[in-house]
This record gives sequence, structure tokens and C-alpha cells, in this order.
Amino acid sequence: MKISTVQKKQPDKSMLPVRFLKSISIVHIIMILLIGGAAVGTSGCKAKKEARAAAAAKAERIAEARATLLAIINDNGSMTLEEKESELNRIKDMNIDDAEIQDLIARAEAIITRERNAADRVREATGGRKEAIAEDANTQLTNIFNELSSSRSTSDANYRIREALSMFSSPDTPVLIIISQSGGTTDYDEPTTIKKYLEYLKDTKSQPAAIHNLEVDANGKIKEVELIKNYR
Repeated sequence: MKISTVQKKQPDKSMLPVRFLKSISIVHIIMILLIGGAAVGTSGCKAKKEARAAAAAKAERIAEARATLLAIINDNGSMTLEEKESELNRIKDMNIDDAEIQDLIARAEAIITRERNAADRVREATGGRKEAIAEDANTQLTNIFNELSSSRSTSDANYRIREALSMFSSPDTPVLIIISQSGGTTDYDEPTTIKKYLEYLKDTKSQPAAIHNLEVDANGKIKEVELIKNYR
């Protein structure tokens, strides 16, 4: 008598349930979407922050430029012409693409140009005036030097000293005395002041040095004198 045996069929491990495969695929897809969405969200936030920061920086530059240009345009003498030119050039170098700023730059440039032209005219007129004053002062001071060195009384000498000092911006106005010139090089004696030099002429009755050059200030007073010794 045959005894039949029934063998159980083992499941094929190579064949996974379709439902299981589908669940894995869906999970992976969801994870990928979540990660990708997070990355896109982070990138978007960063871009927005950078854009806001750039806009804020531009607004700050525009505000600074506007304030500076208006200060130049409305200035009532608190800024020098050189300061205005320097500030204008700084603003122009910022290359701000803004219609209002460009208009203010044009207005500031026009004002500075007018002031520069006026300053040049004053400088030319003042320069001619200073030359005339220096020429007259040269003649007058030469005469005083000669009269002082040949004065016969103390009172006369003191009068000449007072007369000379009235031509200078200060009794301590520097006096430079040239002792030699050669090959473009100038050698000077020990520096002194106009008061000391006048007292020297009074006390020693020495022959005065010739006036080589005079510098006068805006008030027509001598602010520096350059003498040259006469050698016989």
C-alpha cells in the first residue's frame, strides 16, 4: 500500500507581492518630493533674503547720496569748494542708477562750476593786486632799510622800525637771507624775524641786504620776506 505524501510548495522569494512593491515606490516618491521641496524652499528663502538685503543696501546708498548732494546744492558757505568737488566725485563713483540722483548730480555740478569760475576770477584779480602791493612794498621797505641803517638818532631809528613793522602781518614775520646761489641751489643764513632784523640794522648801521622777494597776504601785509646779501 502506497502512502502518498503531499509536499508543500515553498513561496518563490524572488516574487514580492505587487502591493508591497507599490508601497515602497510611493514611500520613495514622497520622500524625494519632500526633500526636493525643502531644498527648493530653502533656496527660495535665501534668494528672497539676498534680494531684500540688496534692495536695502541700494536704498541706503540712494539716501546717503541724496543727502550729500542736497548739502552741496543748499550750502551757505560751510563747505569749501574743494570739499564740494570731492564729495561730488565720490557720489559719482558710486554709479547709482536712479533718476533723482542723476538730476541732483547735474545740479550740483552746475553750482560747483559757477563757484569755480568765480573763484578763478577772484584769484586772477587778487594775484594782480598782490603783485602791485608787493612792488610798492618793495620800494617802501628798501627806503626804510636804508634810512634805518643811516639814522642819526635813536628816536628816528625807532620811528623807522615802527613804520616798517606796520607793513608786516606780525613782528615775527620770517626773514630769509640768501648767502649764496649756485646751480639751482640756494643757501640761507640763519633764519630771523623782521623785528630782529630791523633792530640789527639799528644797532650795527650795517648795509641792508637787498630785497629779493616779498610775499603778501590777503590784507596786503607782508607775510614773508627774502633778502639777498650784497657783497663788495
